Amino acid sequence: MSSPLDAISQFINTYYLDPILTDAGYNPVNTFTWAVVLGICIFGIFRLLEKFNVKVNSRFILSIIPFVLAGSSLRVLEDSPAGIINPPFSYLLITPNIYFLVFAVTVFCLWLAIRLEKAGFVRDFYSTFAGFGLIWFFVNLITLLYFEDVVAAYVPVFVLVAGTGLTFIFYRVARYFKSEIFTNPLNLSILMVHLMDASSTYIGVDKLGYFEKHVLPYYLIELTGTALVMYPLKLIIFIGVLYVLDTQFEDDEESVNLKMLIKMVILILGLSPATRNTLRMMLGI
Repeated sequence: MSSPLDAISQFINTYYLDPILTDAGYNPVNTFTWAVVLGICIFGIFRLLEKFNVKVNSRFILSIIPFVLAGSSLRVLEDSPAGIINPPFSYLLITPNIYFLVFAVTVFCLWLAIRLEKAGFVRDFYSTFAGFGLIWFFVNLITLLYFEDVVAAYVPVFVLVAGTGLTFIFYRVARYFKSEIFTNPLNLSILMVHLMDASSTYIGVDKLGYFEKHVLPYYLIELTGTALVMYPLKLIIFIGVLYVLDTQFEDDEESVNLKMLIKMVILILGLSPATRNTLRMMLGI
């Protein structure tokens, strides 16, 4: 007869540790847990940026994109069969651990960029901050291209063309109906990266034999028999989310800052898997 401690240990191993150690993907339990953790982290980041006296505006969101690319390419380094990064260090690069690692590096680079601006060494912390991220990303990319061969160069072309093309069609429809919300550049950028993510999932699952690890997309793909279902799923979810964000928040500075932070997180949640998926398929990993 097992003790309560054995039952708890088995639960943790089954739903949290084993998926990390085996990279088996997500289940309903850890998906819900990471969603709660993300919600808590959003408010923690909000207070941290307030302490740094940083407003979440379009320039800040643009400057953080290189770190998203760096984090995603770092994850592909762990995926590489060439054994570029091995256990136990590779465990740091498996979801969700890699999010905490990339977050820590990003916060340090932001702090350093702000300090350099205050000390008069740089004129603009946004550019310096983005520069740190770009250097990190290019180091990762060069390392990947050194150890791996490009086997499917058409994949990034498809993902970019499909994502931007569908976004342009959406923009034309929104403009016809004179929608300010869905012709907003940031909102269109959010939709574009999620449509790029949908495109990477479609070509990976339907054409190249990859499989979906997230619970809801996996279920819908199995139900419909095609990853094309990701396109309406993304549109339905994020049209609704963006509409709520732009109509239900107050106009005071704190509320606007929080709204922009949530939009930034949503953009990251689309760009990160889109980048990782695209790099993996391009390199045949």
